Amino acid sequence: MSENKTQTPGIDAITDGLKNVFLAGIGAISLGAEKSKEIAETLVKQGESTFEQSKELNSELQRKVVDASTTARETAVEVAMKAMSPEQRAAFAEKVAAIAEKQNAQAVEVEAEVEDVIEPVAEAAAEAVDAAAEAADEAVDAVAEAVNADGEGAQS
Repeated sequence: MSENKTQTPGIDAITDGLKNVFLAGIGAISLGAEKSKEIAETLVKQGESTFEQSKELNSELQRKVVDASTTARETAVEVAMKAMSPEQRAAFAEKVAAIAEKQNAQAVEVEAEVEDVIEPVAEAAAEAVDAAAEAADEAVDAVAEAVNADGEGAQS
């Protein structure tokens, strides 16, 4: 049962104008969701690149620190041993050998892999961005359906 409602041209223009403004808002939300996903993906890529660069720099700095500390330690031992008598040097060598044996028996790995922590966090962040973009798309679709339903209801 279809009713013919006669509306004045001014009201039709206002209704169409409001509908267009509303649809433009939905379009802006949709475009914003798409762009935010693109930006998030770009940021993740940039973060991965920066992370890789910082890992390389960290490795280089660690190597330099190890080299410098090894050199300083060896120099300190040499200086100390120069001040010792031959008997003191022999006793010192025995003590160092005993300490080395004890340390070898208690070998403990202290270093943790940073990637084991960072990779799951990066994956979770990417999943969250995808879920947010999907939710935004669904919301836009629901609003568009509601607008279309309202528009069809007003026309009948």
